[in-house]
Amino acid sequence: MLVFLTVVALSVSGFLGLSAFVFLIMGLVATLTSLFVSIYVYDLSGFYQLDWLDSVTPKRILTLNAGFDETSELLARRFPKTDLRVCDFYDPQRHTEPSIRRARNSYPPYPGTVSVRTANLPFESGSCDVVLAIMSAHEVRDDDERAELFGELRRCIKVDGHVIVVEHVRDAANLFAYNIGAFHFFSRAVWLRTFDDARLAIIEERKINPWITAFFLTSYATTD
Repeated sequence: MLVFLTVVALSVSGFLGLSAFVFLIMGLVATLTSLFVSIYVYDLSGFYQLDWLDSVTPKRILTLNAGFDETSELLARRFPKTDLRVCDFYDPQRHTEPSIRRARNSYPPYPGTVSVRTANLPFESGSCDVVLAIMSAHEVRDDDERAELFGELRRCIKVDGHVIVVEHVRDAANLFAYNIGAFHFFSRAVWLRTFDDARLAIIEERKINPWITAFFLTSYATTD
């Protein structure tokens, strides 16, 4: 699109050429803004240092991904004495976003990764101290399937365990940074509904940086 606008702006005079030039500038600004924000979020903000996990000392972690797994190796290094279980919930029949397929080709699976179904995780009830879904749960686009998945995550945690969800949220900061791309993210209201449907309560909501939110959740049973 930017190439097309450049051609029109350089070859057509009058109102059409001026309009193409204006849209070209707007497109360039939007693209550069997204690029610079992404560089800050993922390379400069310390996100991958995992300092936002300082409050947890788990013996067993379950981490969830859709095949694009940038964090399991980092978790293994940060918690070397922890039993780390990694599962990949990707189902090509249900999770059809093209971005998932591209991402899966970029990273090989973490050794020992288990392929799972969102409705039936093969882990014992109450077997995990922490369940982590880092930039992955939004790939479950269907509301009912997502609530079902989070019900399974709740089942897997101990009575005093936590589900930690890390996501971009469709808010003003992400709309500014990613413009139309931010509509791939869920709003905070959607996440709250998902958590409520799965009987998970927020015990802490933290901005890791202005564009990424971490929800620390526990079962309703521990907050009654």
